[in-house]
Amino acid sequence: MVPLSRRQFLAAAGAAIGAGPAAQVVATRGQSTAPPDHAPLLTEQTVTAIQAGLAFLASRQQGDGSFGTEGYRRNVAVVSLAGLAFLAQGSTAGRGTFGRHVDRSIDFLLQHADDTGFISVPASTSHGPMYDHGFATLLLAEVYGSRPDPVLRRKLAQAVRLIVNTQNDEGGWRYQPERRDADISVTVCQVMALRAARNAGIFVGSDTIDRCTDYVKRLQNADGGFAYMLPGGESAFPRSAAGVVALYSAGIYEGDEVRRGLTYLATFRPQPGVAGVDNHFFYGHYYAAQAMWQAGNDAWQRWYPAIRDTLLERRRDDGSWFDQICPEYGTAMACLILQMPNNYLPIFQR
Repeated sequence: MVPLSRRQFLAAAGAAIGAGPAAQVVATRGQSTAPPDHAPLLTEQTVTAIQAGLAFLASRQQGDGSFGTEGYRRNVAVVSLAGLAFLAQGSTAGRGTFGRHVDRSIDFLLQHADDTGFISVPASTSHGPMYDHGFATLLLAEVYGSRPDPVLRRKLAQAVRLIVNTQNDEGGWRYQPERRDADISVTVCQVMALRAARNAGIFVGSDTIDRCTDYVKRLQNADGGFAYMLPGGESAFPRSAAGVVALYSAGIYEGDEVRRGLTYLATFRPQPGVAGVDNHFFYGHYYAAQAMWQAGNDAWQRWYPAIRDTLLERRRDDGSWFDQICPEYGTAMACLILQMPNNYLPIFQR
C-alpha cells in the first residue's frame, strides 16, 4: 500500500486526525498555510530569537559550506540541519535571506556523496554515519523542488537507493550502511528522508515503507512509548517522539499506535524554568514538536508555547543554543522547532 500524504488522507477521510483540522491547503514555498490561530504563537520575542539564531548559523558557515571549527566540524548532519533551518525560514536555493547559505550546504553534500550514494565525511566526528546520510538525503529532497538540476536529482536518487538497499531484515537501519542491526533513532532519519524523496518524485517502493512501519510498531511498549531496539526495552521520551514521527512519515496518521504514542509524549511537555535532564534534549524535542504539530489543535496549542518558552530561556547572548555536540547543532534544532508554525518545509506540512 502506498502511504498517502496528509492532505490526501484528510481528503479521503473527510475528517481530522485526532484533534487536528479537517483540511489543510498544501503550502507553497514562501507562503505559510498555518491556521490563523497559530500566528500569535510566534511572538515578537520568538521571531527575534529565530532571526538571531539563523544569523549565528550563517556566521558559522565556512567557505566550503560546512559548519563549526571544533568538535563536529564538517559533520554532514550538522550541515544538513542548518540547511533545513534556513529553508524553514522561507529561503530557498539561491533565493531569500539565506539562499546562498542553502546553496553552500547543498554543494558541500553533493561534493561528499560517493559513487554508492553514501553522503558522509569520514574524517569528521559523527554519532553515526547513517544519521549523517539520513539528514543529508532529507535536505537534498526538500531543496530539489527549488533547485531541480540533474546532478542533484542523480545524487538524491543514489542516496535513496543506498537507504533502501541497507534496510535490515527487521525493517530498520542503524549507524553503518549495512544490513545488520537497527534502532528506532537511526530508522526515523531514514524514513523521513524516504518520505521527502517520494514527495519530490523519487521512486520509493511500498515494500520498504511497509517493512519499516512493521518494525516501528513492534517497538511500541504497552505504555505507548517506544523501545530503542528489538526485542524490546524500556520507553524513553526521545525515542518515543522519533517513533511517532516515523509512523507519520510512513503515512500512518491515526490508529491506536499513534494515539498511545501521543498520550505518552504528552507527559513530557516541557516546563519553563525546569532544566531538562535528558542528554538528547534537542533531538527529542525536534521530533516531539513534529509529532504535536501533526496532531494539531489542542495538542499543538499546549505543546508549542511550552517548548517555545523553554527554548527562549536557554538561548545564549550570541543568539545560539548550547548542545554537547556543538552550538551549530543546538541552534539549528532550536530554529527548526521554533519555526514549525511557518509550515514552509514540505516534510513538516500537514
